[in-house]
Amino acid sequence: MEGGGGIPLETLKEESQSRHVLPASFEANSLQKSNWGFLLTGLVGGTLVAVYAVATPFVTPALRKVCLPFVPATTKQIENVVKMLRCRRGSLVDIGSGDGRIVIAAAKEGFTAVGYELNPWLVWYSRYRAWREGVHGSAKFYISDLWKVTFSQYSNVVIFGVPQMMLQLEKKLELELEDDARVIACRFPFPHWTPDHVTGEGIDTVWAYDASTFRGLEKRP
Repeated sequence: MEGGGGIPLETLKEESQSRHVLPASFEANSLQKSNWGFLLTGLVGGTLVAVYAVATPFVTPALRKVCLPFVPATTKQIENVVKMLRCRRGSLVDIGSGDGRIVIAAAKEGFTAVGYELNPWLVWYSRYRAWREGVHGSAKFYISDLWKVTFSQYSNVVIFGVPQMMLQLEKKLELELEDDARVIACRFPFPHWTPDHVTGEGIDTVWAYDASTFRGLEKRP
């Protein structure tokens, strides 16, 4: 049969169908672009998740009312802490142990040393360093908030604090430590205690406080 204008009806049907059929190459290109879109979305999403996982332990402490920022101890600071530990015995704890330098140094001096750190990445790295230095048996690291830990079992306490937390920590340690304990503060001293020993200069200054001394001061009128 023929339509108007003398064009066969079959020809008109074929032309009409051809208008609605996409070329195979066009479909392949669209599918490839779609796959690349999914891949790009997955990569971006995975990157954001990884960044969140890594950054959260660092950012979360900063959102707290009182935080301990991670600032690695200098070689001189470590030497001064070790100097304050001479002739001392018993266990040692580093409050906010960071990458584990103080704990590892104390373990090498024969102490059973423990570090408490809120950032899990730093704790895992500290454990690796202790293993690499051969002191993993006497240097232990735990993920914990310092305000939730009781320090009564430790004879030596090391703290790299910030001014905003020193008064609150001073009160906590006064309540928990035994009379033969020693507290070693780095970078910032405690506000009310009088140090028994001081060594170093500037940022490397270290203050040592004996519990028997600051408890004696409390009893004076």
